[in-house]
Amino acid sequence: MVWSSPIFHVLFWSAVTIGFYRIGKHMHGRLGRWWSTPLFVAPALLIALALALNEPYRDYIRQTHWLVALLGPATVAFAVPLWEQRTLIRHHWPALLAGVVAGSATAVASVWAFAKALGLNDILSLSLVPRSISTPFAMTVSANIGGIPDLTAFFVVLTGILGATVGELMLKVLPLHSGLARGALFGMGAHGAGVAKAHEIGREEGSVAGLVMVVVGLLNVLIAPFAVHVIAVAQQL
Repeated sequence: MVWSSPIFHVLFWSAVTIGFYRIGKHMHGRLGRWWSTPLFVAPALLIALALALNEPYRDYIRQTHWLVALLGPATVAFAVPLWEQRTLIRHHWPALLAGVVAGSATAVASVWAFAKALGLNDILSLSLVPRSISTPFAMTVSANIGGIPDLTAFFVVLTGILGATVGELMLKVLPLHSGLARGALFGMGAHGAGVAKAHEIGREEGSVAGLVMVVVGLLNVLIAPFAVHVIAVAQQL
């Protein structure tokens, strides 16, 4: 039967995933609400369909893994707006670097403390640690420190949705008047979803958010081996 064909499954679930994303994008363009973002709509529709068809997650991710692999090249594409804003970045790189280091340290420390306060097991805690990094970097870090990459990807999406929503509210409260500050807020707090939201605000904000997101990812991948040692010491205390 056609349904039992592996090729059909790959084509079906890939087309459905892309189609649901397009639906979410259209909804968000019309409604502009946090719950209408493609990062929320597409997974919700996919979960509902997978449950209806009794499709295991393991089978779904195997058939659509090529879409996950495209996240790497998509992240590299942020180099275009970064190059366009190179003058701004060259003038403010000390502040950007300081913000990235402080933001990364705060994100890791807070989520680790929160996980331990809730009594989460080590694997779940380690899967939560990279939640503030964009997906391709976060999955790599998660694998390096002993987490579950697929679970980390879920936490990354959730963080992005909440971060973009909260960030928009924070702009109404905090006195952030420069594009640099507004962009850094979204790039650090909401990675990919934050970059998309920052581009809605302005081109400069979007470029800075993209820069911060990429630098945060690279920094965390590089320090992951050191983080493993720190976590191991912390577990013994």
